Amino acid sequence: MPTSLYSQYSDQNSFETKRAKLPLIPPYLQPGIDHQLTYGVNFASAGAGALLETRQGLVIDLQTQLGYFKNVSRQLRKQLGDAGAESLLSRAIYLFSVGDNDYTLPFEINSTVPHSYSPKQFVGLVIGNITTVVKEIYKTGGRKFGFLNMLPLSCTPYAKALLGGGQCFEQITPYVKLHNQELPKRLQKLESELKGFKYSLLPFYSFLEQRINHPSKYGFKEAKAACCGSGLFRGIFSCGVKRGVEEYYLCQNASEYVFFDSLHITERAYQQFAKPSWNGKPALSGSHSLKALFESN
Repeated sequence: MPTSLYSQYSDQNSFETKRAKLPLIPPYLQPGIDHQLTYGVNFASAGAGALLETRQGLVIDLQTQLGYFKNVSRQLRKQLGDAGAESLLSRAIYLFSVGDNDYTLPFEINSTVPHSYSPKQFVGLVIGNITTVVKEIYKTGGRKFGFLNMLPLSCTPYAKALLGGGQCFEQITPYVKLHNQELPKRLQKLESELKGFKYSLLPFYSFLEQRINHPSKYGFKEAKAACCGSGLFRGIFSCGVKRGVEEYYLCQNASEYVFFDSLHITERAYQQFAKPSWNGKPALSGSHSLKALFESN
């Protein structure tokens, strides 16, 4: 079965494609790549959000990613014919991991957004934009979708560095909690409105919260500081000379850490997340495991 990845990051790409018996899916815009479109396409753009204003001009926004997907769907129709393309598009899995930058970036740059909105209004904008893209993919033939809920953003090394005192940056928490409350409602609504719509909602929040609070229970030694970075808890995103910071710390054994850098978890943590994501029992009524989506018609 083919898969299409719609995400802000693609850290899970290798784990999920391995279980789906697919090759690693390269970025859509990678130069020199002769895409095997029937295996899938990765439109991910690191740092992007669901809102156009999030890092505008520096990332590939979600609407532009949607445009790339429509280009691919047209290419598939030329290659496979209408019937073949429609069959493939309906069997594909469309994975979304987007939204956290919409909530963290305004606090980082001291923007008036989302402060000019109530948390409920701002979350509504984010989820509304995601919903619009989902509906457009559905119109093009997509039927099976996978989503990650929002991670506990307030307690990442990055968020703690923002606050400066090592405490969780709780100003973000109302947005995260509302997002994770509203997203399931929106997905259930889409399921009732769109014939054949199926989805998987992956509980990234509870998974990561458990490992932040009880790292040793899951085989980790460190859950507060990142393996790589600089500053307090290595929460400054400087790993590999990022953002002009030339000096940074790199731990000796990343597998002992929950976080690799200020925002992203380690390969070992993703491996732990991949198994329940693939065939775990969904906590939300109507949701499916990714395995079930791949095996469904």
